Amino acid sequence: MTTESAQERDELASEYVLGTLSAEARAEVQRRLPNEPELRAAVDAWERRLLELTDLAPAHQPSLQLWQRIERSVEQLTHKRAPEISWWNRLSLWRGLSAAGLAATLLLGSILLTQTTPKPSYLVVLVAPQDKAPGWVIQASSPREIQLIPLGVVEVPADKALEFWTKADGWQGPVSLGLVKPGQALSIPLDKLPPLQPNQLFELTLEGANGSPIGKPTGPIQAIGRAVKVL
Repeated sequence: MTTESAQERDELASEYVLGTLSAEARAEVQRRLPNEPELRAAVDAWERRLLELTDLAPAHQPSLQLWQRIERSVEQLTHKRAPEISWWNRLSLWRGLSAAGLAATLLLGSILLTQTTPKPSYLVVLVAPQDKAPGWVIQASSPREIQLIPLGVVEVPADKALEFWTKADGWQGPVSLGLVKPGQALSIPLDKLPPLQPNQLFELTLEGANGSPIGKPTGPIQAIGRAVKVL
């Protein structure tokens, strides 16, 4: 029986579920799972946390073209890290889930696979309100700062700008986090706001070139999502 703290066990479970363990370490976890209920419970808990991300959009069958694009992306990731077994490479497990939720889960895995900073405690997938296509991801490794990561470049008219907003339960209204350049990743300090909380709303709206003139959203929503606690 392996002796380890609850924190070490939880970290091992997270890495197992996210597919960031080496092949040897993954095989060792699989050997332990049938005989160690605490480790099995930790793995189950992590799988439930990640599956919450698939509830961000109504379920529908992804197109063949989308699956082919995902498979190509997975191949590129696994070729870069050949010694490791990719958890999300088992695409048959995810068929039938929402396309937005699947893309969010794939992106979460790729972020945690490549980053050297602490794993995010909150994750937000911003989706287009019309077709629920994911356009941006927000991750927070600290409750005082978030990173906004684009999934592509969006077209914004020359006389318009994207403005970033957030609102938690109990707030009187949304608070502006500033203007965002299309396709640009950036870190945003939250030192003037309360700590992040589950289900906190984030959105990007299309405003005038200098942002909203009244301190609250006035233009159409371009992307919207809520915070999910993943740690």
